[in-house]
Amino acid sequence: MRPLRLRARVATAAAVAIVAAVVLLALAVPALLARQLEDSLDRTLRARAVDVARLAAASPDLLTRPGTLDARLSGGSLLVQVVDRRGRIVARSSALGARVLPPEGPARAALVDRRAAFGDGSLGGDAVRLYAAPLGELGQSEAAGGAVVVAGTTEETEETLAETRRLVLIVALVAAALGAALATVLTRQALLPLTRLSTGAREIANTGDASRRLPAPPAEDEVGELAATLNAMLASLERAREAERRFVGDASHELRTPLTALRGNIGYLARHGQDPEVLRELESDTARLTGLLDDLLALAREDAAAPAREEVLDLADVARAAAAADVAADVDARPAPVLGERDALERAAGNLVRNARRHGPPDGRIAISTGTDGGRARLTVADEGPGLPPAEAAQAFERFWRGSAARGEGSGLGLAIVRAIADRHGGTVAVDGSRFTIELPALKELSSSANTSRSSPPIPPQEGTHETATPPQDP
Repeated sequence: MRPLRLRARVATAAAVAIVAAVVLLALAVPALLARQLEDSLDRTLRARAVDVARLAAASPDLLTRPGTLDARLSGGSLLVQVVDRRGRIVARSSALGARVLPPEGPARAALVDRRAAFGDGSLGGDAVRLYAAPLGELGQSEAAGGAVVVAGTTEETEETLAETRRLVLIVALVAAALGAALATVLTRQALLPLTRLSTGAREIANTGDASRRLPAPPAEDEVGELAATLNAMLASLERAREAERRFVGDASHELRTPLTALRGNIGYLARHGQDPEVLRELESDTARLTGLLDDLLALAREDAAAPAREEVLDLADVARAAAAADVAADVDARPAPVLGERDALERAAGNLVRNARRHGPPDGRIAISTGTDGGRARLTVADEGPGLPPAEAAQAFERFWRGSAARGEGSGLGLAIVRAIADRHGGTVAVDGSRFTIELPALKELSSSANTSRSSPPIPPQEGTHETATPPQDP
């Protein structure tokens, strides 16, 4: 059996809830109304009995006059009967006709026990409510020491309760119908953004185009959060696909040359046997190919990766780790706390150090410094070489780009990897001559506390002859 759609389930639940509420109301309202009507009738009976008792005490002769005991009750007549101490009828209302109010129950309690009492009984097949009260024993009246019995029919009460039940039932059905209709309309309106999201997602799945985005609902509610989350997922998927396409393109373009050289050298060995020079070339080509693949994979990972994990670290530690691989590196490591991934940032700093060593003077010094300024954390690497000309600085971080003065073999991906890592950490990387600087958002609280804890005054990060040089561009 096919399950009901969400709109139908919500409408059904609303209708059931309304019906349940009205059913409870239908049980409670008649009960409360019945109690109120019974109390009202009891008060009326007691008040009429009090009036008759006063009349018997003040003007006993009036009791026997026709019409004296007649009184109207809404929807019918009050029935009054006065009896003496032996239970004989002294006077009664004309509405009784030939009927006699029951001598049992309240009447007996008033005559025998001399106490007022309520009770239910029947009169000629009609249900009545009875009230009896004893009369005073003083005086010469025939009713002295007797009792007054007052009755009222309960037919009106029963009819009112029956009408109330019918009305509540009708209201329940109408309320359930209106509630279901209103729930359907409201649910349709509420689910319309979800329907649009579903349609958009289906179209994206059919086309396979991850560059498309789902429509954002106008209201900033849970559906809006869902749309934003799904669009962020699509953006991540688009980055991954773009990284995959770029990796395939880069790999197919850049691997062709070293593979061709490898194939040629292997063919030479196959024809002429072992040759030490050719073997050295094979080792060099293999190392170059390995490094190129490693850089391509690193760049592809950075392109496809999500924003950096929020790990608290200090760029000063990153700088020291990068300097450990170069004995000619001078480190001026001042606290520069950031949020980021240590492995990725250490790779970026290491690429800058290797770039400086490759393109700076062979025996030159490499200066590495860290610090904070205006809420930004910086890591700077500089060598003593001539640096990049301004015309080439803008291209330094492009893939596979090599400067005109570049020396040695390199993949041309080192600085591109540095820029990709900086971008993923919400930062930037820039070059000024021989100085390469990674700039990231600093953790202000940690940075200020670290700086104030230093016993010596800060040294300007750009001092020293080893910070005036210029590394040529990327490996």
